[in-house]
Amino acid sequence: MQLLDGKHLSETIKRELAQEVARLRQNGGKTPHLAAVLVGDNPASEVYVTNKIKSCEQVGFKSTLVRRPASISEAELLDIVHGLNNDPDVDGFIVQLPLPPHINEERITLAIDYRKDVDGFHPVNFGRMAQGMPAFLPATPFGIVEMLRRYRIETAGKHCVVLGRSNIVGTPIGLLLSRKGYPGDCTVTLTHSRTVNIADEVRRADLIIAAIGKPHFVQADWVKEGAVVIDVGINRVPDASHKSGSRLVGDVDFEAVAPKCRFITPVPGGVGPMTVAALLMNTLKAAQKELYSPGEPSS
Repeated sequence: MQLLDGKHLSETIKRELAQEVARLRQNGGKTPHLAAVLVGDNPASEVYVTNKIKSCEQVGFKSTLVRRPASISEAELLDIVHGLNNDPDVDGFIVQLPLPPHINEERITLAIDYRKDVDGFHPVNFGRMAQGMPAFLPATPFGIVEMLRRYRIETAGKHCVVLGRSNIVGTPIGLLLSRKGYPGDCTVTLTHSRTVNIADEVRRADLIIAAIGKPHFVQADWVKEGAVVIDVGINRVPDASHKSGSRLVGDVDFEAVAPKCRFITPVPGGVGPMTVAALLMNTLKAAQKELYSPGEPSS
């Protein structure tokens, strides 16, 4: 069994990005600028955004954090989005989810200029991804395929089972791994909460992507010998032995499953850091206008 060390790999990617930023500056180029909008005081969102801002500093990106209380109106948040869309210095930005219940997340996502949509959630980017066209890929699936690539994990002809059908992880990773080329060419089965005999589907998998949001959902007898397991889950469970009274676990029963695997990601330290690295890679692409030309219409 080999750990897929997302923390170590993300640090490698950040060093590469820092070198590229230094080269850009040396040649008189623009410093990439990532902005983040944080609404309310959700503890998990606070941690995610702080990590993203810290990572920007590590690679030499400019970063801006826009904080607003949970009481902000949808109209006020849309004004912030439009302001970032029209700010020529901001190359890409994210609106951290989840948003308060009175704000329509879909309306906010649609308002983001897809050319600055470094989270890869806008339908233009999603549709281009589905058709194999250049696009900002959703950060977590992008991080997963980058991990598979850099660890040189074979995917062609393999049976991949995805647990979870969200637009953020499950559906896009299924599309990416079924595309022609590497990492891809998988036969993909997308499972979810309504799948009958889900354990039987998982037992057939050479590659398991667990993104269903249930702690320790995938059991050892679901996993065949030599499988590759990517655990996207981040679940907080009670644990009196920890000072905080809780600990983070994935969607996979790591202790029981790991001995059967050829490769497996830990939680924490697996997919999470790669998601942040992917966001930075998308931001660099945005700054360099790698995907969309400056004169291209925003809608």
